[in-house]
Amino acid sequence: MTDEPRGRLQRLVPGLLRQPGPFRVFWAGQTVSLFGDQVSVIAVPLTAVLVLHAGPAEMGGLVAAAWLPSLLFALHAGAWVDRTGHRRRIMLAADVGRALCLLTVPAAAALHGLTLVQLYAVVFVNGSLSVLFNVSSQAFFVSTVPRERYVEGQSLVHGSRAFSLIGGPSVGGLLAQALSAPGALVADAISFLASALSLSAVNPPEPETERDRRGLVLSGLRFVFRTPVMRAALGATATINLFQLAYSALAVLYIVDQLRVTPGVLGVVLGCGSVGALLGSVVAGRLARRAGIGPTFVIGCVLFPAPLLLTPLAGGPMPVVLAMLLAAQFGAGMGVMILDISA
Repeated sequence: MTDEPRGRLQRLVPGLLRQPGPFRVFWAGQTVSLFGDQVSVIAVPLTAVLVLHAGPAEMGGLVAAAWLPSLLFALHAGAWVDRTGHRRRIMLAADVGRALCLLTVPAAAALHGLTLVQLYAVVFVNGSLSVLFNVSSQAFFVSTVPRERYVEGQSLVHGSRAFSLIGGPSVGGLLAQALSAPGALVADAISFLASALSLSAVNPPEPETERDRRGLVLSGLRFVFRTPVMRAALGATATINLFQLAYSALAVLYIVDQLRVTPGVLGVVLGCGSVGALLGSVVAGRLARRAGIGPTFVIGCVLFPAPLLLTPLAGGPMPVVLAMLLAAQFGAGMGVMILDISA
């Protein structure tokens, strides 16, 4: 390759990724890990449905086990991480712990000993470790990138997340179809180890953060509940999220068990929601400028849940079923992004 084409290719690579440094290594590990996370998003419920023959109540328990750590530990975990100050070590331990925890599922399945109780425990422990990792990574990121390039760094991380949301479920569905649903979880375990390897390769000085966050949390809660607009917005989003979690608890079971959609195709269907989210991120700003933030928020509140009504209405020939499922995920993905941006 001549110098000129090589120069053109180098200019296509973002500046932060052209320069050696901790951010490039950290970003590479997180990109792999984010992709693996999306494999688990589809592989875990498929394991419950296809291997353990879980019903609606059991699927609801699985979703509860996944989200309960955020409810129980998020605020306390942030304060604890700030007190210890050892974010990198916490993130390393969380990555290794999540990898080992996930690997117990395919191991137990291979020995014909996998149970729903074990799957619940794995999901809960992984969720708890993810809370620790996430609250640590927010501050650790700051230490890997120069202050004047925070926006560029955040854009790269969010770009990786968007890419993983589109491609991850499709890959997860294909792996579940080719290897079995528990076998697909090996991919996520490997991605956690890749993240741990990237963290072990960098050790930037970590910034000091606020030691006592209780006052900030309480003042923030008081502000929300004393402000009518904020209180109404919180009530609306909490209600939508409650019923969206109920939907997600049953969606995989219904689509696979009742509509007879294969795991590989299910991954494509779920990935379509992220394509809608990308479009929603483009549309939201323009919509807010024309209609205003308030009306845009209301549009998001309607557009997020409304398309999901197509899921129970899907029927007839398989092409019609798939078209309705794709439309449901695409519309909901666009709606949730409009809602998030305008909230």
